[in-house]
Amino acid sequence: MRPLDLFAHSLQVLRASAGRSLLTISGIAIGIAAVVLLTAIGKGVQGYVLAEFSQFGTHLLAVTPGKTQTLGVSSALFASVRPLSLDDAVALGRVAGVEAMVPGVPGSAEVKAGRRGRWGMGLGVNEQAPRLWNLGLARGRFLPADDLEAARAYVVLGSKMAAELFAEASPLGQKLRIGGESYRVIGVMQSKGQLLGFDLDDAVYIPVSRALALFDRPGLMEIDLLYAADLAADQVAERLRQRLLERHGREDFTLTSQDQILQVLGDILGMLSLAVAGLGGISLLVGAVGILSIMTIMVSERRAEVGLLRALGAGRAQVLQLFLLDAALLAGLGGLLGLAVGMGLALLLDLLLPALPVSLSLGHILLAEAIALGIGLVAGIAPALHAASLDPVDALRSE
Repeated sequence: MRPLDLFAHSLQVLRASAGRSLLTISGIAIGIAAVVLLTAIGKGVQGYVLAEFSQFGTHLLAVTPGKTQTLGVSSALFASVRPLSLDDAVALGRVAGVEAMVPGVPGSAEVKAGRRGRWGMGLGVNEQAPRLWNLGLARGRFLPADDLEAARAYVVLGSKMAAELFAEASPLGQKLRIGGESYRVIGVMQSKGQLLGFDLDDAVYIPVSRALALFDRPGLMEIDLLYAADLAADQVAERLRQRLLERHGREDFTLTSQDQILQVLGDILGMLSLAVAGLGGISLLVGAVGILSIMTIMVSERRAEVGLLRALGAGRAQVLQLFLLDAALLAGLGGLLGLAVGMGLALLLDLLLPALPVSLSLGHILLAEAIALGIGLVAGIAPALHAASLDPVDALRSE
């Protein structure tokens, strides 16, 4: 029997039992649609989170006070964690390979300009923040390179903060009050958007020494460092660790590279994607059971047909191919239907909920269809082998 005849015969068999075929196809389609949709959401979320953490540039290291990994009893029971000082930040900025350093002190403060006021995020930084964090200026200039201990009362506004306080008027040169202290506006930042819920546009940037006093902090919350692109993160981190050990006498700080953060996030989101795809796999398993069931019924109902084919000269291999093709067609059609439904739902979600990141991948789509075909073939092997092993005489007697 020619391959084209086998294909036409399988289509005719599926049409003859359209009800059962449709139920089996639907089971596979639901599983494939779930895999495509949930994987698209998972991949979209993964890309979104990684992009959020990468928007500040690459080749970054962060130093925070306190040791996040300890063995035995926590040392915090016997001694308080030594804070990071401005002198620590200056020392780290001089380490070989470090190109920029930003001491960070975040906090919340009330910002007033005339009769207008609003609460926003205050960020104590130095003049190197735009370079290290990939920030752009819309108007004016950023904080000058003053002495960290005695910086002038200048402030740079986020784009949203500037619009809320000054509307259409230029804020440059204007005075405002932050936590009761007077500052002069010297610049406005370009829009940066949100980072994991923090609106960077609704913020003010002030000198780090003034932020320490304003937010009543004993030390820096973080020191961010930009290192040369031709150096390895581990190499620079070791240099920074040695410098702080010289200053502190013990490792009461934590060094974290951007690569570590992205790797951890990638691993977590990858596991979530696998878990989500596993939910769709349950539906595929149900579809596989459906194919096994319908193929077993088909073999029982088509015993006489198998006997006739064998009597006309068809070998066991051809009978096996015939029933495997039936199973593959059921799974393949179900996979195509599932792909159409899954992709349609993903595109619909993207239109209705633009904030929900959805990313369709051609590789995942092709893999889903291949999985559907594989499931069909695996589920159809046992019934097909049973059909091929039937005795032609006994099969004809069942008519």
